[in-house]
Amino acid sequence: MRSDAREAAFKIVFAGQFGGDCDARFRAEIYKKAALKEEERIFAQKLVSETEEHRGELMALLEEKVKGFAPERIYPVDRAILLVALAEIRYLDEVPPVVSVSEATALARKFSTENSAGFVNGVLAGVINA
Repeated sequence: MRSDAREAAFKIVFAGQFGGDCDARFRAEIYKKAALKEEERIFAQKLVSETEEHRGELMALLEEKVKGFAPERIYPVDRAILLVALAEIRYLDEVPPVVSVSEATALARKFSTENSAGFVNGVLAGVINA
C-alpha cells in the first residue's frame, strides 16, 4: 500500500533531519522492515528524492504558510511529515492533493502529538487551497 510507502519515506526524511547517514543501505533496511513491494519502494524513493531535491523550496513554502514560526522550530516529526506531503502535492501529479493531506494527517496521528494532526491538516489545506 502507498500508505506504507509514505510512512517509510517519512522515516527516512525524519532521520535525515538529524544529520544521520541515510545511505542506500539505511533506506533499504527501512523498505525491508516496511515489507514494501517493488512498486511501493519506487514510490517511497520518489517521495524521498523529491523531498531532498526541493528541500529549500519546501522549507520556504512552510515558512510562508506557518506565519510567525520558522520551519526549523516546527516539531521535527511534523516537519518531516509536512515536507514529504508537500513534495507529494507539488511534484507527484498522479496523487490527488486531498489524498496527500489525508495520508499526512494519518501519519501525524500515528507518530506525533495529539495536536499535530490538526496542525498538519491546516498547513496543507492552506497550500492546496491557495
